[in-house]
Amino acid sequence: MNRSESIANIAAALCQFQAECPAPKKTATNPHFQSKYSPLEEIVTTIKPYLAKHGLSFFQSTTTEGDYICVTTLLLHTSGEYIESDPLKLPMGKVTAQGAGSAVTYARRYSLCAALGIAAEDDDDANAAEAGMSQKASEKQLNYIDSLLNKKASDKYPKQALYERLKEQMGVTHDMEEWTIDEASRAISILTGKGQQK
Repeated sequence: MNRSESIANIAAALCQFQAECPAPKKTATNPHFQSKYSPLEEIVTTIKPYLAKHGLSFFQSTTTEGDYICVTTLLLHTSGEYIESDPLKLPMGKVTAQGAGSAVTYARRYSLCAALGIAAEDDDDANAAEAGMSQKASEKQLNYIDSLLNKKASDKYPKQALYERLKEQMGVTHDMEEWTIDEASRAISILTGKGQQK
């Protein structure tokens, strides 16, 4: 998380915002899961007046890394203070316009609600994104992880030792052939230095 040197004003404003902002209404229906949910536009419509009242605004940037969507949320205050979330990285699932759209919408909803500390209900975008996270990792992902391990391996740090260390960092015990898309994504982030645990 990145932030301005001081966050005293933005912290006070966020505290007031959270105390006053109501939960977004469930204005849409998901026929596949027999549930109602709050779409992104409803969340934005609900929060904007309360953000403005307390001198807050937000900006979201979306990028892609291969088959993954990355969303970052920046909260701004009229004092010039800011808080920027860590990038939220989600698999797109099927690399189609619909798959990418669902992942972007869910990532934006999740990142925004998490940054503001408000609750959001599950919706079809969440279900679609989460379905991608539970799917088995692709052969392409596993081959890439294997190549990264090979590149990092040395006499001092054999490949098997690096592999076991990677599983330890990820908090998993099952072999990579059983990893999900999400687990493979975490492994790649760690191996490329973007998700090393401190």
